[in-house]
Amino acid sequence: MVLCEVGEYFANFLHTYIALCVAAIASLIALSGSLFKWYYTNPTYEKWITKTNPVYPSPALVRSEIFHMCKGATVGVICPTVSLWMSSHGYFQGYCGMKYGLGYEIFIFMLIWISVDFYEWAYHQLGHTKPFFWLQHKSHHKFYNPTPFAVIADDFVDQFVRAFPLVLLPCLLPINMDLMFAEFVFFFYGYGIYLHWGHEFDWPDAHHPYINSAYHHYLHHAKSGATTPYHTGFFLKIWDNMMGTVWDKECFCVKCQQAKGERTREDFEKVEKPDYSILLSPKYWFDYLVGKKAEKITDAGGIKEKAG
Repeated sequence: MVLCEVGEYFANFLHTYIALCVAAIASLIALSGSLFKWYYTNPTYEKWITKTNPVYPSPALVRSEIFHMCKGATVGVICPTVSLWMSSHGYFQGYCGMKYGLGYEIFIFMLIWISVDFYEWAYHQLGHTKPFFWLQHKSHHKFYNPTPFAVIADDFVDQFVRAFPLVLLPCLLPINMDLMFAEFVFFFYGYGIYLHWGHEFDWPDAHHPYINSAYHHYLHHAKSGATTPYHTGFFLKIWDNMMGTVWDKECFCVKCQQAKGERTREDFEKVEKPDYSILLSPKYWFDYLVGKKAEKITDAGGIKEKAG
C-alpha cells in the first residue's frame, strides 16, 4: 500500500474523498461485521458467559449503530483526505517509504500511539464534563449495550474532532502516511472494535491496573453521562487514574458475576437471542431511512439500560 500514489492518482480532492470513503465504509463493515457475526448471530453459552451485559441488543439498535457508523465514516474520512491531498501536493510533511530508517518509523509509531491516546482521552473527558461537548457526544451513548459496529457511531462534530490528528500530525512533522493510516485503521480501530465488542477476555480483564479493557468501555457506556466521565481513556488507563475517573463501586465484570453464582446455563436459556438476519433485508433499511417505521430503541433487562 503506497498512499502517496493514491493521492497522486486521484489528483482531484473530491475524487480522493470518494475513493477513501468507499474504502473506509467497506473496511469498517468487514472488520466490525466479522466479529459481530461470530459472537452475536449464533450465540453459544461459551460465548455468552464472556458478554458483560447478558442481554443481546435488538436488531433496531444494531441497525442504528451501523447507520451512525457509516455516517461517522463519511465525516471521519475528511481528515485523512485533507492529509493525503496536502502531503501529495507538498504542503504537509507526509511521505511514503522508509525515508528516515526503521528507528524513526518505530519512534513515530510510538509517538502517534501515546499522543493520540492522550488526545482521545482529553477530548472524551470534555464530552462528559462540558455541556457543549456532551451535546456532540451524547448520541453515542444511546448505544448503552454496544456491539462492534458502535466504534465510530458518532455525530458529525465528534467524529471530525476524533479524526483531526490525521491532519495535525503530518502538518507538524514528517510522517510515513502508510504507517499512520495503518496504525489508525488496524491498531486504533481494531482496539476500538475490542472495546465495543461487548465481551471480555481473561486478559486484560476488568482488574488490570493500566489497560482499559472491553469491560471498562462497556462500563463507560452503561454508567457515564453528562457529568460522570468514567473510563474515558482508550488504550491506557493511566489518564483516568490520574484524574480519579475510574469506577470505584462494585465490579460487575463477567468474572465477578460468575463468582456470585450468576451466568448459569439455565440463565442462558432464558436470554432472548434476536434474529439479526433482518439486518440483511433491504426493506428493513428502507423503512428506517425513510422513517416509515421509527422504532423506539429500548432493550429491557441487562445490568444497566442507559445512563445520562
